[in-house]
Amino acid sequence: MFVSRRLSLVLSQANKRQKFPRMFFMTQSASNDELIDALKRQKVVKHEDVERAMRSVDRGFYCPSNAYFDAPESIGYGATISAPHMHAYALELLRDQLKPGAKVLDVGSGSGYLTMCFAKMVGPNGKVVGIDHIPALVNSSIENVRRDCPEYLENGLIKLVAGDGRKGFLEEAPYDAIHVGAAAEEGVPPELLRQLAPKGRMIIPVGPTLVGQELEQIDKDINGHVHRKMLMGVRFVPLCDKDSQLPL
Repeated sequence: MFVSRRLSLVLSQANKRQKFPRMFFMTQSASNDELIDALKRQKVVKHEDVERAMRSVDRGFYCPSNAYFDAPESIGYGATISAPHMHAYALELLRDQLKPGAKVLDVGSGSGYLTMCFAKMVGPNGKVVGIDHIPALVNSSIENVRRDCPEYLENGLIKLVAGDGRKGFLEEAPYDAIHVGAAAEEGVPPELLRQLAPKGRMIIPVGPTLVGQELEQIDKDINGHVHRKMLMGVRFVPLCDKDSQLPL
């Protein structure tokens, strides 16, 4: 989840010390389809399967205000939903692992939006687990999914749970794809690495909250060896427990 606007002043000072690539397109669209059209024009959405998934999940079910603006928004409980371009970027990075029947872990699942997009991509024989450390937010995300596509909860395609995302969710491991929507300040949690399947991929921001983070792509080969690739500078809220949540 990207940082809230209340942290923007502090982060602007941090940016003077470390430069970040421009990632806020600030598109203001009137509908979900218009938003996806804009992301296609900006070449953030590149593949048809990612486009289909994002068109089939109306962000309006998951974002209480400015749902079709390409900017992060508060979703309550001291949490934010990432900007749409970051969700599109995550789907594009993980698309080779998001094949029909794949298993996915969404850490920091928030309102459930990206969890639902993952479910659309892996199909009825897949499994997507969303985990967040705020029980009230998990309950809210369940209601969001229930309004949008209740059969995904009923048939077990989506499972939303409260827990410490740094520990993953061992019950359903291993995972073909792991998405982490908050920054691991002290490095990639070892439990998540262990729960990544051979030939799996993890996308995770790593680094201190107010100084600078790198979005990392972590691939595990067929022999279990891990390969890491730095993708870009980003700014995410920390991956933490509920007592350490940054106030919004």
